[in-house]
Order: sequence, then C-alpha cells, then structure tokens
Amino acid sequence: MLPPHQSAIGVVPAVSEQALVLTGVVMTTFENRFVRQQDLVPLDPLTSVSITIIGVGAIGRQVALQLAALGAARLQLIDFDCVDPTNITTQGYFAEDVEQPKVDATANQLLRIEPDLCVQTVRDRYRPSMATGEVVFCCVDSIASRKAVWRSVIASCRFWCDGRMLGETLRVLTATDASSREHYAASLFTSSEAQTGRCTARSTLYAATIAAGLMIHQFTRWLRGIPPEFDLLLNLLSSELIENNGQSTSNRYTGF
Repeated sequence: MLPPHQSAIGVVPAVSEQALVLTGVVMTTFENRFVRQQDLVPLDPLTSVSITIIGVGAIGRQVALQLAALGAARLQLIDFDCVDPTNITTQGYFAEDVEQPKVDATANQLLRIEPDLCVQTVRDRYRPSMATGEVVFCCVDSIASRKAVWRSVIASCRFWCDGRMLGETLRVLTATDASSREHYAASLFTSSEAQTGRCTARSTLYAATIAAGLMIHQFTRWLRGIPPEFDLLLNLLSSELIENNGQSTSNRYTGF
C-alpha cells in the first residue's frame, strides 16, 4: 500500500498499486480507443480528409456524432435552423438545446466525444460560394436543395453521400466515380414527382440513426478502397433492403 498524501482539504486516502494499475489500463484504453474498429475503419485515411455535413437535422446530426466517435479529425457543419422541442424526439437533441442553433448544439456534443476534434460551424443555409470538404454528407430535406448542393460541389467532392427518409423508408445514395455520379444525377427528380406523407409520420430518431449508419458504412467502404453501393433502399416495416447499383431506376424509387 502506498502512503497517504496530504492535500489542502485533508488526507487523501491511500491508493493501492492495483488501483494504479487499473487506472493505467483505463488511460491506455482511452488513448487507444480505436483498437476495436481498426480493421474496419482505417484511421489514417479518416483523419486525412475534411468532411462537410450539410443539414444537422434527424440524419445529419447522427452522421456527425458517429463520425466524431469513429475518429474523424475535421468536420464542418452547415445548417441555418435552431432546435425546437420536436427535435428532442425526432433528432436526438437535448432539452437545454432548444432555441440554440443546431450547428452549435451539435458541435458541443461532438467536442464531448472528442475534445481535440476540429469543428467549423456555419449558421446559414448552404450557398454555392461556401468552401466545403472533399467528403460531403448531404442531409437536407428537399430535392431542390439537393440539386443546388450537388451542382456546386460535384467538381471538388471525392465522396458524396445523400441520405433520404420518409417515415420508415430510407434511401442512401453514394457517388464516388463517373458511373455512380451519373446514377445519382438521375435520382434528382422534379419536385412534382416527390412522394408525400403525413407530417406526423415523416421522421423518427430510430430511422434516422439507421440511415446515418448506412451512410457511414458506405464511407468506411470507400476509405478501405471497397466500392460503395450506388443506391440502397431500406423499408423498415417490410424488412426489405434493395440494392440498385447502376440499373435504371424503378418505379418504387421514383419520388424518393
């Protein structure tokens, strides 16, 4: 047993060698927190890219949180909106976040996960004049917005992933090469073709989290040199996952 130490507030209880060893284990584990994912998420490529997330609502916030946990080094968050009470339920914000800009509330959580993370927040709508990273996660909620972002970043973006959600139906589109870019462009249907749904059945946190996970998986495939899937459609209610890698878009995809 080590001798007790004096402090300004009295005697600090003695600390055993075993406790010190355990403390050392905890510290080492924290320093090497990536060890259990290292064969699936290569850290060097991950930390070398700059990542932009456009829209930090239901899906975008979950994408940001997962990237911070994975070990991303540089994140840019773009969103004009503030947190409202419904966002606690559907987007995973906290009660104390209400009325705060979403980018600020999300950045605060990211820094709790990784204090050394470099986070840039942009409290505005996306504009073509904005500089973005080479990796872009598009998490906006309209086709018009997707078109505007896509057209302005296509020349500089190496990895593009678009997450869409309507109730319990999710769609994830990824573009990294000529074929997948052509396929993605074909998915940008007109607003009049968009599917509609009841406003009370459009979003849940569990669906957003699954969509974010699918998007992050496509990103880690790309980091490992594995071609991402062009187009995934997941219907949670029917437990049906459809891949559409380069085939012509079927009717079941139209408007979503």
